[in-house]
Amino acid sequence: MGQIGEMKAAVISLGSISSQWKIAAMKNYFDIVDSLSVRNIEVNLGLSGGIVLHSGEQLKEYDCVYLKGSFRYAALLHSIATCLIGKTYLPIHPHAYILGHDKLLTQLKLQQANVPMPTTYIASIETSKEILQKITYPIVLKFPHGTQGKGVMFADSFSSASSMFDALSSIKQPFIIQEYVECNESDIRAIVVGDKVVASMKRKAVRGEKRANIHAGGRGESCQLDDYAKKIAVKAAQAVGAEISGVDILESTKGPLVIEVNVSPGIQGITSATNIDVADEIAKYLARKTKERQTTKTNKTNAKSNNESENALLSLGIPDVGITKHIYTELDMKNKRIMLPSSVTELSKFTKGTDVTISARQGEIVIMEGDKKEYKKA
Repeated sequence: MGQIGEMKAAVISLGSISSQWKIAAMKNYFDIVDSLSVRNIEVNLGLSGGIVLHSGEQLKEYDCVYLKGSFRYAALLHSIATCLIGKTYLPIHPHAYILGHDKLLTQLKLQQANVPMPTTYIASIETSKEILQKITYPIVLKFPHGTQGKGVMFADSFSSASSMFDALSSIKQPFIIQEYVECNESDIRAIVVGDKVVASMKRKAVRGEKRANIHAGGRGESCQLDDYAKKIAVKAAQAVGAEISGVDILESTKGPLVIEVNVSPGIQGITSATNIDVADEIAKYLARKTKERQTTKTNKTNAKSNNESENALLSLGIPDVGITKHIYTELDMKNKRIMLPSSVTELSKFTKGTDVTISARQGEIVIMEGDKKEYKKA
């Protein structure tokens, strides 16, 4: 019989302080937690199914692998996750590393999932000038790739936007045009873990700066989101396939608008601002999901073993009296009498007139043939 053994996890990251905090927290819930540098990882696609190597050696087997890294490692993270999916528990789906590290693709995915967001324009260089002439200012221009507020520009008029456009065109950089939402130079960062928001803070930009990112000098303070905003944050995270993420939200007159989903969120700023142990919240979630996966895997192994044992007995002509099968079904009742599925009758081998003892209590019925100690549960 398969049993749940020790839980082994690996965190593959760039070794940031946030990653170190998460690793330390995970050690309280996992038996083994290895910290691996993404810089030392390679993926060999020349072999069947793809092989993940760490420092030239095949990656060990883990029950949970948490992958983190900047947009520069998006393709590698995607490749690693693709090779590992189905073999271990991954809190981030492979495609999330491509979506979450590309603002353009993120906006498209959010739009498809009906997640509210600012009006956004994605256009070719040839048509962008036309867009700049007809939209309302101020506007925001963003590079598809960029973190911590980098690659975000603001234009308060057509002339300033046109100048920026000419510069961007010369370096052939694609960009996104987005309406500017007045929110007093502040935004909200919500950390989503599973299906709930575990911490949220309002980030306020420093004087003369419109970006509220902590890395851009923004100041964070704890805030409470209403149920609708929490629902929007969770929906955005699920849209890109991330069970753990940082969702950035603007508070507008239209309600909460999602501007970004970060699949490798830092937790230093929000931990300090909220006094919530975000690393522990993440670690507990990873441990719970890993244990659930182990339990499911064990149950499948046991079911397979039981089926193999049953088939072996039947092949020898031995009745399977010692094998219990569990049938999940909706209870059927007629005239206050419980009607059992025909498959239960077939498994029990009971026939009309069989003497039985019936024991019943809340939530359980046991039918025993005669005075034998072999129980057949319905």
